[in-house]
Amino acid sequence: MVESGEIVALGAKEQSRLTRSGELTAVDLLQAHLDQVSRRNGELNAVVAIDVELAHEQARRQDALAPEQRGVLHGLPTAVKDFGHVTGFPNTLGHRHFVGAVSDHDDLHVARMRAAGAVFYGKTNIPELAAGSHSVNRVYGVTRNPHDPSRSAGGSSGGAAAALAAGFTAIADGSDMGGSLRNPASFCGVVGVRPTPGVVPNADTPNVFDPLATAGPMARTVEDAALLLSVMNGETPDVPYAPELDRARLRELRDRDLSGVRVAYAPDLGGRVAVEPAVRAVLDDVARALEAAGAIVEHDCPDLDGSDSAFRTLRAASFAAGWGPLLAAEPENFNDFVTGNIREGERVSGADVMRAYAEVTRLTRSAARFFAGTDLVLAPAAQVLPFPVEWDWPREVAGTAMTDYLDWMRAAWLFTPLGIPALSLPGGYSGRLPVGAQLLAGPREDVKLLELAQAVETLLAVPAAAPEASRPAASLTS
Repeated sequence: MVESGEIVALGAKEQSRLTRSGELTAVDLLQAHLDQVSRRNGELNAVVAIDVELAHEQARRQDALAPEQRGVLHGLPTAVKDFGHVTGFPNTLGHRHFVGAVSDHDDLHVARMRAAGAVFYGKTNIPELAAGSHSVNRVYGVTRNPHDPSRSAGGSSGGAAAALAAGFTAIADGSDMGGSLRNPASFCGVVGVRPTPGVVPNADTPNVFDPLATAGPMARTVEDAALLLSVMNGETPDVPYAPELDRARLRELRDRDLSGVRVAYAPDLGGRVAVEPAVRAVLDDVARALEAAGAIVEHDCPDLDGSDSAFRTLRAASFAAGWGPLLAAEPENFNDFVTGNIREGERVSGADVMRAYAEVTRLTRSAARFFAGTDLVLAPAAQVLPFPVEWDWPREVAGTAMTDYLDWMRAAWLFTPLGIPALSLPGGYSGRLPVGAQLLAGPREDVKLLELAQAVETLLAVPAAAPEASRPAASLTS
């Protein structure tokens, strides 16, 4: 029998194998994770709105299923990002207006996880309205980094990333517009996948054609993230564009040889972003490891001209459309970041939006041409190390002043308008703090990206904690 402390360290596929085979009950698996939550969540505040009774009820139902009825996520305990609906749980969006609201339905990707056997025990913390990459709000407070609780866990899927790193769950859902899967994965040393838009259908959003925002999987390993993506993917009548992946291949990723793989190394995105030297040092090590494994690594970057303005325009317009009326009614319940985004969106014209969509179209076509001759792009997932938890956002990166709270995240969101899949996986450590490597592939090449990412993961063999955990992390400027 596997000991409780060892259970939570197992991967999702192994946990599910144990419960499907009957070697471990879903109730016992849940309790092992709840025990781990009890040990560390008081310090980290990664998971909120925990409902033990509702979770045990779900686990008992999973245990009652016949073996042939047990799905690929059978009995896996998890918590859902507090930006999505889960039946019976609060959905505050990290905003005071929504305190007390309890969901009466599941979002599509949540329903798919439930049908595959997942057991939900709570929600994962986010920034207010999932805006920004530091998970703090006035409903639940701040989420801390499991590698160093004095540091940020990132965001907006910061609670999910911290929960994975702390052993609260082996899989987690997240969402990504400007890096909300990739940045916290980098900060917490886990895997966060932004799929090609539509691969996880935008069925629960006001705009099913949104080229910027998408849900996606998180896990501690690439194979577990691929497993969860296989559950989240699939067509639905509600969304006219929802490309299907080879889900069987996602569940058993092929071994890939990195020899001959064409890698474009973009450590500063062609001079477009400032990057902390400590982050650059880890990425340089990753590039050298790829070269040693036989990959063809050259400094190059996809066309990103116009990406900045297109992203900012469409993001601001969506904020104004979604939250403008609530801001007018309850201005005191909005932080200054979100207020500024909404005000900016109110100044955007219809012509501005159409020009931004035209730019996204051009960038998407340009990216398709670029990846016809390139297999992977290697870039930073975050431009800085996890910063002190007291900060709201870094005002300076490598001596360069940041203009606003979006500026320091440009390494992630400049790629967003290209319509390509991207992920962050552990690249190494600076002191005790993780540094993520962002890998990107061509549009709809999600399976290829995950298979190559698994090969990179095997090559790097980054441990779950820094080998010299007591060594102080590199300093950050304020």
